[in-house]
Amino acid sequence: MDIAAVAQLKAKLSRYLRRVKAGEEILVTERNVPVARIVPVTAPAGEEALRDLERQGFLRRGSGKLPKNFWRMPRPRDDKASVRKAVAEERDEGW
Repeated sequence: MDIAAVAQLKAKLSRYLRRVKAGEEILVTERNVPVARIVPVTAPAGEEALRDLERQGFLRRGSGKLPKNFWRMPRPRDDKASVRKAVAEERDEGW
């Protein structure tokens, strides 16, 4: 949790809000006395889990846009069907 004085918060509000959107909490102080806490709006559990993975570097969300030639691109080859086998094994294990 970061600490920000009221004057500092007013001067850099956009920066602090970006951090809150990313999941951080900000403690607001006035003359070194805590007066408020800015916290992110609670997200659904699944969304929070995705944010945690993203913060830890395990997940990178896409932009939502595909390259213009995406549907004309060659498909990756999987001659040994290793991807299908891995998915089938995970399903059998109950993942």
